[in-house]
Amino acid sequence: MADISAAKVKELRETTGAGMMDCKKALVETNGDFDAAVKLLKEKGLAAVAKRAERATSEGRIFVRQNGNKIAVVELLCETDFVAKNEEFIAAGEKMLDEVFAKNITEKTEELNSLLLDFATRTRENMSLNKVKIIDVPANSVAGIYVHSDFKTAAITVVKGSEADSVKEFARDCCMHLAAFTPAYIKADEVPESYINEQKEIFKAQMDQDEKMAAKPQNVKDGILQGKINKHLAEICFVDQMFVKDDKKTVKAKLDEVGKAAGATLEFGEINLFVLGK
Repeated sequence: MADISAAKVKELRETTGAGMMDCKKALVETNGDFDAAVKLLKEKGLAAVAKRAERATSEGRIFVRQNGNKIAVVELLCETDFVAKNEEFIAAGEKMLDEVFAKNITEKTEELNSLLLDFATRTRENMSLNKVKIIDVPANSVAGIYVHSDFKTAAITVVKGSEADSVKEFARDCCMHLAAFTPAYIKADEVPESYINEQKEIFKAQMDQDEKMAAKPQNVKDGILQGKINKHLAEICFVDQMFVKDDKKTVKAKLDEVGKAAGATLEFGEINLFVLGK
């Protein structure tokens, strides 16, 4: 058996980040061959990562960065809040943003995932790249960006038609609105007919249980039912919700008001709400 010095174990630990005992065992198994020990530790780390793949990843971080007329979003998942706040985990996310911009990457790739692999093997925690997205900001448009302080919620709103400061402020306020109210849809015409029919059945069943309501003429009940649907859609659709900074106006009405003050006709472009793990 080769003589395994403490200095060699220490060097292997600094190179791989593995534990002292794991480094010593690797050197013993490879008869003191340093490069072979590095390879062995990496192989064991990869196997451990595969075993951990089924473990729940409810923590993580959303990374957002704007570069010119493009905005990149990367979402990383991990098991613990401790790792989500780790400098190496954060650095991996920032490095992914670099790669996304440099290579115009628009989906999850093994190349990006590999940037997490070394850290994952050393921490022995399940972590993964969950989302990659690039958003283009058209000419004569602005983008509002908001990332919550815990980095688990982020929103991006593109407003087209003006680059005025007031429009930029409105776009950011819309992002805060999205994060606060988490609307399920942007506009009513985007809501699936199957969902609306399901809600109608729910409201109808509730109305049938009310004796006074059941006694009303069918045309009256139909009108009440439609009113309930309209109210529900206004609650779950972004443009029809009451604006977070002016609860007397809908988001759409506020868009028109801001546009009029800026001397422009505004419309929403791409709107995104990112919630960790969803």
